[in-house]
This record gives sequence, structure tokens and C-alpha cells, in this order.
Amino acid sequence: MAKHWADLQYEIYLNGMTGAVPRLPTDLSRLEALTERRLGPGPVGYVAGSAGDGSTARANRAALERRRIVPRMLRDVGERDLSVQVLGRALPAPVALAPVGVLSIMHPDAETAAALAAAAQGVPFVLSSASSTPMEEVAQAMGDAERWFQLYWAKDREVTRSFLRRAKACGFSVLVVTLDTPLLAWRPRDLDQAYLPFLRGVGTANYFTDPAFLSGLARPVHEDLDAAVLRFVGMFADPGKTWPDLAFLRENWDGPIVLKGVLHPDDARLAAEAGMDGVVVSNHGGRQVAGSVAAADALPRVAEAVGDRLTVLFDSGVRTGDDVFKALALGARAVLLGRPYVYGLGLDGRAGVEHVIRCLLAEFDLTLALSGHATPGSVGPADLVEDVR
Repeated sequence: MAKHWADLQYEIYLNGMTGAVPRLPTDLSRLEALTERRLGPGPVGYVAGSAGDGSTARANRAALERRRIVPRMLRDVGERDLSVQVLGRALPAPVALAPVGVLSIMHPDAETAAALAAAAQGVPFVLSSASSTPMEEVAQAMGDAERWFQLYWAKDREVTRSFLRRAKACGFSVLVVTLDTPLLAWRPRDLDQAYLPFLRGVGTANYFTDPAFLSGLARPVHEDLDAAVLRFVGMFADPGKTWPDLAFLRENWDGPIVLKGVLHPDDARLAAEAGMDGVVVSNHGGRQVAGSVAAADALPRVAEAVGDRLTVLFDSGVRTGDDVFKALALGARAVLLGRPYVYGLGLDGRAGVEHVIRCLLAEFDLTLALSGHATPGSVGPADLVEDVR
């Protein structure tokens, strides 16, 4: 019998018989405001902030909220199975934790706490290149749990090659290549605080432990942090990359490769032609292009263009279980959850991340069942209408 994630609600109610209530809200959309009150403006702004005036982040939410679920009745949903096959991996539910850098600004246990929470619930953890914990430490903590590696594609080919070699050696199975950040966007919340953790050597752990990176330094990092930071800043991303460059990644990574940040169906087709395995329909949670198309509005066109050839994943704006349902109905195979788990981490460490995962999947399980579905695979466009008011 498959696990019913929805049983979390009965666990909460039973605990309530002893006077216990959840430490964090079960409405995950409330976590941002709570984090704003409890953490400093620099870290909060870095996670919650967006490009420009925030219009893209608002559009992401509006695009999901505009779609409304049409429940169906008298369908057998007594036994449900949320498991899915994604990129050849069997997952317990169509959710993974998205790559988010510099998690040490939110909690001292940083990426390791989030990774352990993901592993405990069986969902993949996607580690950012810009993590504050070296990939080997995260991998060791996770044991044999499913983990994917997100690549910020450096200018230095040898550093990129070294990252891929290290990630493969410590058990990361899928490569997620972020394409939408060849430059940092204009982010007023960070600019107003003059807050960029990387310049203090935070979020650089994978670089500062990399032999190819270190070989380019005249002195060790601890002897000249400024020089190490300058080398990092100079190579972090490359606005000169083009589609033919993907051949380099394919030559140096023998597992699935997913391109993150795809919003146009023609770019999705180019990804398929380049031999990629999937795309993440994403606008970086609204953090890169102010005025961008909402990710949920882009999703159906991308899924229609390449859904038969590539695994289509989705992020940007996911806050609730019904958002997961809507993303699947719009053509995604699974979603990557970002900010909510980071807020959970900031508020309550590993336990906070587990709370977020369990609440999201409980709500998704219930939404699925109450809409007439026993598995994610039966959800489709007919389950939504668009509120055009």
C-alpha cells in the first residue's frame, strides 16, 4: 500500500489532544511573512527579493492562482499512489527541493540540514553550485539518498570539468544547468542593503575546495580571501555561452542533463536537438528578468512543444499543494520547490524543512484525491479552467 501523505493531518490533530500544535504554520504561504519578522533584512531580502519591482514574482503567483481546479466526483480515490518516474528515477511524489545557494545565511546547518530533510522524506535534493557547504559533505550526509547537482556554468572550462567530475564521484545523479543567470539581475532589495554574500566568501564552498579553482590562486584562500573572491566573481557565469557549448557538458557528464530557465518553446526544442534530457520551465522565481512571462503561463507551450521528447519540470511561484496539482495539469512531470523550504530552514532548521515538505505533499495528496485522482499521472489540462476576470 502506498504512503498516504494526507495522514499528516490526523497526526497533527492527534498531537493536539495533548495540547501540542505545529511549530510552524501549515499554510506555507505564511512562512515568508514570519521569516521577514524573525531574520535580518539582508538574508531575508536575498531569498525573498526579486528583480526590479517584483512584477515577475507577482505574475508567477497570479498565473497559478488564475487557474482553478475543476474537481470530479465519485471516482475511487481510496488508495492513492503519488509516486512518479522522473529522468529514470523512482520518486515518492512529483516534488524535489530546488537549488538555492548560500543557505548558511538562513541557518548555520545550511545545505546539510535541507539535504537531510529531503532524504528523510525521500524527495531529491538539488544542490546549488553556490552552496555554503562543499558538495562532498552534503553527499556524505545524504548517504544513498537521491541528489542532483545544479551547475552555474563557469567561464573556466577546467573548473566546470572539475565540478562535474566531483559531483559524479560523490553520487549526484542528475545535472541541472541554470541558463538564466549569465549575469546577476538588478535586485533592489539586495542593492538597497548592499548585500551580496559571495563578496564575503559565503556561498563559495564548492569553488574554494576545488583543485582547478585553487590552482589559479597565488596563495591559499585563507591567506588572501579577496583574491579568491575576485577569481570567483570573474568566472562565476559566462554571458558568452551559446547552444553549441552544450556539447562540452554532454562530453563531461554521462547522466541526465536538465536545462533550467527555459520559457520559450523554441528554446525547449533546441534543448531536445542538443541531446538534453529535460528542461525546467522557470524564471528563477522572478529573480532575473523583471517583466518576464510568468512561468506557469509559459509551461503549457513548452510541454506541448517537447513533452513527448523531454522531461518537463517546473518551478517559480509554487507555494501550496494545489500549485503542484496545477503545474502537473499544465504539463509538468514534477515541480522544484524553492523559497518555502528555505523559509522553513531559516525558522526551524532541518525540522522546518521537513515540515514544509510534509505539509506540501499532504495538501497535494488531498487536492489530488478531492479532485478525483488517485495518481499524478491522470492529471491533465481538462482538470483546470482559467479565471479570466
